[in-house]
Amino acid sequence: MEWLVALGSLSIFAGRMFRWLLSKRPQRETILWNFYHIGVLSLPVVAMTGMFIGMVLAVQSYAQFKMLNLETRLGAVINMSVVRELGPVLAATMLAGRVGSAMAAELGTMRVTEQIDALTVMGADPIHYLVVPRFLACLFLIPALTLMADFMGVMGGYFYSIHILNIDAYYYLQNSAEYVGLFDLGAGTAKTLFFGASIAVIACHHGFHCEPGAEGVGRAATYAFVHSFVAILLLDLVLGIILEGIYGMLWSTAPRLV
Repeated sequence: MEWLVALGSLSIFAGRMFRWLLSKRPQRETILWNFYHIGVLSLPVVAMTGMFIGMVLAVQSYAQFKMLNLETRLGAVINMSVVRELGPVLAATMLAGRVGSAMAAELGTMRVTEQIDALTVMGADPIHYLVVPRFLACLFLIPALTLMADFMGVMGGYFYSIHILNIDAYYYLQNSAEYVGLFDLGAGTAKTLFFGASIAVIACHHGFHCEPGAEGVGRAATYAFVHSFVAILLLDLVLGIILEGIYGMLWSTAPRLV
């Protein structure tokens, strides 16, 4: 019953947010502030995560592919893994950890200190003023963060494979171009729109329904990250099945790695 009540509360909260999103545009200053703090300040951690995940994939995959004499196809495996799955999921995870928890803690503190009630008394709807700009920032900027993670992951895998593992650069790049296409990049980036929307809604919902006291704020931040991460994995599974079906219908004769 608690899960049903929580799901109903989240649905009502999301419905109110979408109603304000479609009926009235938020202030420009509020949107720009959230774009900067959510998008620009998240670039370093997302880029670093993408670079190291590309290197880790090169390290973990090289021995197995060398046993099959397929080490030149390592670029295809690394780039496809980064572009289709790891880049989007890790970028969303970093956003949930850095931004989602912060949004829940910030809004929770405002709830505990009655600042949200003060906005209501002043005639400003708190969902329109506080939630809609954060939702738009997460929705529009997570694709850019994902592209940065993809780029750094590809570059990290290329650097380690070519300069450390001494794989032939020509065949590495040729196989990457042959097996990784625009559909892979577009599918991975499109999934992040759903990830960003779920992070914003879940984090803001936990912040708005924060329990009193410092312990309640901490619990709201923790629940925001945990529930956002579960939602990311669930959405990744569902969207992956759908996109894989679309890919199979459109490109049934696409080349395979082995």
